[in-house]
Amino acid sequence: ILHRPDDTTVSNKRLGIGAERRVFGTIRTPQLVSMPILKGSIQALSPLKFRKGRILQCYGKGFGSGGSSSSSSSSSKAKKNTKSKKSIDRFLSGRDLPSSFRYSGSVRPGKQSPRRSVKNGIELPEYAKSGTPSTKGIMPWDNIEVKSEADIEKMRVSGRIAREILDAAGRLVKPGVLTDEIDELVHRMCMEKNCYPSPLNYNKFPKSVCTSVNEVICHGIPDSSELKSGDIINIDVTIFHDGFHGDCSEMFVVGEADDASKRLIQVTYNAWQEALKYCKPGAKYNQLGGIIEKYVRKRGYSTSREFVAHGIGKSFHVKPFILHYENNENLGTMQPGHVFTVEPMICEGTAEHILWPDQWTATTKDGKRSAQFEHTVLITKDGAEFLTGKIPSSPIQFWEDQTTQIKV
Repeated sequence: ILHRPDDTTVSNKRLGIGAERRVFGTIRTPQLVSMPILKGSIQALSPLKFRKGRILQCYGKGFGSGGSSSSSSSSSKAKKNTKSKKSIDRFLSGRDLPSSFRYSGSVRPGKQSPRRSVKNGIELPEYAKSGTPSTKGIMPWDNIEVKSEADIEKMRVSGRIAREILDAAGRLVKPGVLTDEIDELVHRMCMEKNCYPSPLNYNKFPKSVCTSVNEVICHGIPDSSELKSGDIINIDVTIFHDGFHGDCSEMFVVGEADDASKRLIQVTYNAWQEALKYCKPGAKYNQLGGIIEKYVRKRGYSTSREFVAHGIGKSFHVKPFILHYENNENLGTMQPGHVFTVEPMICEGTAEHILWPDQWTATTKDGKRSAQFEHTVLITKDGAEFLTGKIPSSPIQFWEDQTTQIKV
């Protein structure tokens, strides 16, 4: 998910990495900013402040060199950084929850279970132990990778596994189920299928899947929270198998949802499908956002401008980076062998978000609900192939069935 600060402008020539802050499933980073290229990128838990493309304040270790990308440092900043990280650690373990934080809706964090272990013999992505992903493939000078036939075959397998696990997680959704139980199932299935759950320890993310309920736009952390009838939930599954990631997400309804929630999901699904239909050789990446935004805006919804899609392959997140709103940025042109995600996040009210103290969970600023769908897409000679597409055993949801779809 890319983070684009409101007070910066995008430079077509300098589209690329600024300072990575929150990446996965979608990349949240101050990437689309007009600014000098930094020597290093900021680690996940680093609070950043931006103005007109310049970093005003940053804490945390940089990638590669281990240094901060700030040009100056002091002992007071180091102490503040240490204190901040300790506070976050207490929050993640369910202790010392900030009483002053104002949540926008009804969802609250629960207690997290201990981090799940990965069995011996599972192939690990580069960040599995360090928590720090590589910057390869995201720098301004990097081109969009064209996958070989051998790469594509491996990505088909990864996509299929991700789909199977997502379907199983969706079948678990019902009133009374804990989001941590969904995480346990996803993690266990990854071990059984000899793959690594990509979110785990990616920039220190503590769990193996994202579970985003109601007003949570993305990156919800599974915990002791119990699903209630009427909730809607996005489950975002990414796995790493035989050297390649496969990434997909889908909405699920807990019990019976109200008409407003059903309409939100239907509109999100329809807009996503319209964008997927556009994908083919020669199509411009910057047109996907306009297709999505025009569709949802006409029906009274908004699309997130801060969380966007990404290329995928041996690395979790690489170019191209795709905006889900109308734009004319130079994002590149689709070519056979390109593999990327399309994953719009559509909101009932404002698409502006607030970030919880856990530094991951992003919710709508007004507390209204959000929905999202995601596929890993391969551009072929004749069009597009959805590597995480539905399989014969996949459940068919109301928004997919012409006899039960909501008219919007």
